[in-house]
Amino acid sequence: MKSSFRFTKSVPSEWVDYNGHMNDAEYSRAFSLATDAFIEHIGLNEDARNHWMYTIFTLETHTCYLKEMKEGQALEISAHVLDYDTKRIHLFFSMKNETGDLVATLEEMLMGIDQNEGRGAPFPPPVAKTITKVYQEQAGQEQPKQAGRTIGIRKK
Repeated sequence: MKSSFRFTKSVPSEWVDYNGHMNDAEYSRAFSLATDAFIEHIGLNEDARNHWMYTIFTLETHTCYLKEMKEGQALEISAHVLDYDTKRIHLFFSMKNETGDLVATLEEMLMGIDQNEGRGAPFPPPVAKTITKVYQEQAGQEQPKQAGRTIGIRKK
């Protein structure tokens, strides 16, 4: 299995708002689609979810909008596993446009869920192994500057 992850899409017309660029809710949709693809990438496709009765829920997100995306523009989303434990993944997505400019980021916390119990539970062993592999391969990467940000108005 290739551990690097990329999700690609072009901005459809229905994602464009009255300002002529991708609506903020559609950035969330693109990141949500990328999250689903990442979950499959680590081994939790539909068959695996049904076999283990296991899924992943999003607990928290933080989005930074950096540049506009226009209709028809290609976007690419990559994933960086910032941290993980037995049942959670601290994940960071970077969205770039077709020229490689960073246009948005999403930081999120995901939790593995035992569907029989309806609560958090450790990842199935093959999934845990894949998460560990991805994390270890990315360990030398620089921490994204948007990671760990909080919202607030700086007082002068």
